Amino acid sequence: MGEPYPEIEPYETGMLDVGDGQSLYWETSGNPDGKPVVFLHGGPGGATSPIHRRLFDPKRYRIVLVDQRGCGRSTPHASDPAADLSTNTTWHLVADLEVLRKALKIKRWMVFGGSWGSTLALAYAQKHTKRVTELVLRGIFTLRDAELDWFYEGGASAVFPDLWESYLEPIPVDERRHLIEAYHRRLFDEDPAVHGPAAVAWSRWESSTITLLPQEETVARFTDPHFAVAFARIENHFFTNKGWFEPEQLIRDAGKLAGVPGVIVQGRYDMCTPVFTAWDLHQAWPEADFTIVPDAGHAFDEPGILSALIDATDRFAKD
Repeated sequence: MGEPYPEIEPYETGMLDVGDGQSLYWETSGNPDGKPVVFLHGGPGGATSPIHRRLFDPKRYRIVLVDQRGCGRSTPHASDPAADLSTNTTWHLVADLEVLRKALKIKRWMVFGGSWGSTLALAYAQKHTKRVTELVLRGIFTLRDAELDWFYEGGASAVFPDLWESYLEPIPVDERRHLIEAYHRRLFDEDPAVHGPAAVAWSRWESSTITLLPQEETVARFTDPHFAVAFARIENHFFTNKGWFEPEQLIRDAGKLAGVPGVIVQGRYDMCTPVFTAWDLHQAWPEADFTIVPDAGHAFDEPGILSALIDATDRFAKD
């Protein structure tokens, strides 16, 4: 069973100016002469963490972590009421990855992404296929209406009715028919007394349901107000705009990945990004290895998912 590699520190860090007034935090760790891999965090609006370095053999990989626009250590942070999200879109993030790749003088790299990171990885790989050596994807998410409706409009409430009550709390009864829209109005209200509680409720719902069993530390991290406001605002902004995708785009265009080695890892009891999307991707991209972990939810650090991911990175390190 794959286990996380020992803790390591970056050997290089920086802030990359990608235009539009945006600067991205990036770091590299592991072997400077190793196989390049870029880790794409979730959300959108999440952040990288030191544990993400430990998914890769540091002797064999040049590990690149980057915080996407508006979150983590990148600036300006979306928790700032003055932050402009108009230039924070999927295609801006795809372009940012190319700026980063060129800045680091990397010709081709492995792309690793989970949850929203899988969305961004698919969008990037379908646009810049020749720059991708392999794809490792977890908790597949493509922003289709059925996926958003399931988790943010009421489907998952059938499994978590108790937690759903807290998610509904900031929204008046007469606005609950379209919850993403109702949350949008509150999350982008300038008054902290309005956007603050809404952001915490949104983030608590997600963090309380992404693991098979509750993780108090995860919920505490997600509901920290500074993190929660940026996380909820960016997610809602992307969901309101359906990721700037055409309907079914990422599944429809999966044929562009033919010839790219890939691994898809999915928790059977993933409530956040249900297994039907991973199955649809598997059907459209049958060349990729597909693993359903029978005793896991959504989070990358659940034992079965973590083991499958590290097995994948170990395998590709040999190529």
